[in-house]
Amino acid sequence: MKDITIALAVQNSICGMYEENLSKCIKLTAMASKKGASLILFPEMNLTGYASGKKLLPIAKPLSDELISTLRKISTNKSITIVAGLAHKESDNKIYASHFAIMPDNSFFIYKKTHTAPPEKKTLSRGNKIEICQDKSNDLYFGIQLCYDAHFPQLTTSMAVKGADLVFIPHASPRGTAKEKYQSWMRHLTARAFDNGIFIAACNQTGENGAGLLFPGVAVIIGPDGKIISKYTEKKEGLLISKLSGEKLKNIRNHRMKYFLPNRRDDLY
Repeated sequence: MKDITIALAVQNSICGMYEENLSKCIKLTAMASKKGASLILFPEMNLTGYASGKKLLPIAKPLSDELISTLRKISTNKSITIVAGLAHKESDNKIYASHFAIMPDNSFFIYKKTHTAPPEKKTLSRGNKIEICQDKSNDLYFGIQLCYDAHFPQLTTSMAVKGADLVFIPHASPRGTAKEKYQSWMRHLTARAFDNGIFIAACNQTGENGAGLLFPGVAVIIGPDGKIISKYTEKKEGLLISKLSGEKLKNIRNHRMKYFLPNRRDDLY
């Protein structure tokens, strides 16, 4: 991994207001590019808004060629990888929480949430693949998890073993204050980074979403040593922009007492 400047978007995404959410996504991408970022991460379901149960059904949308084409042009023109998501309705009418990456060389990657939260189970189908993305333009290998996924340590370890340098964890996590949400994340996200020797980057939706949910925002970037690199805890929409050091990752992984994965007993579990 080489040094990379990334942007995490804290976005207010209104349920069912797809065009408005997409417009905001495009605007934030332009802002991130102008500030020197070569990758931008958006919260879970930022394009459709987030809902569960029956409220999810009318807002779910297919991953259209038009959407991919629009974002591909922006990605190529601005040399920025775009990592965004939606309530993804497939041709068989199954709905997934999907997050995708579009890269400047036109490469495409998609992840479907593998661990659905209890309120989501009746309407969201589960993805069954754990893969990582190679972003050649940024010399970066990354994985994507979505919100509730982060509570299953084996998922992060699986991605790290497959070669991830960084795992993105977009959230649509409501309730509580920004301070409370940040404290909650610190209970487990730092461990995901520290135990696996990877960067973790997480961001959340913010504000009222038009479907009865209020999101407190929050974005955080954690280094492979488990320490906070930068954080965003304001209620308003915005960007957290930070430079990640390839040398820092290399130093951790070359330290026999700070990089644990090579000593993992995968013959036992």
